[in-house]
Amino acid sequence: MPKIKTHRGAAKRFNLTKKGKVKLNQAFRRHILTKKSTKRKRALRKQAYAAKANAATIKRLILYK
Repeated sequence: MPKIKTHRGAAKRFNLTKKGKVKLNQAFRRHILTKKSTKRKRALRKQAYAAKANAATIKRLILYK
């Protein structure tokens, strides 16, 4: 049976921590920034973690250990 390939789009967007959490960048920071408050934009700079419901699917796509 052939090896399963990594989903390259997912691999570029997500990282795994040592404990196995899925780390990602926040959405809503690309454009239409004038109507968003400075506080909101500053909070969106921080890294976030994927919800547990989505984490298993993401891990399967990126195929880390």
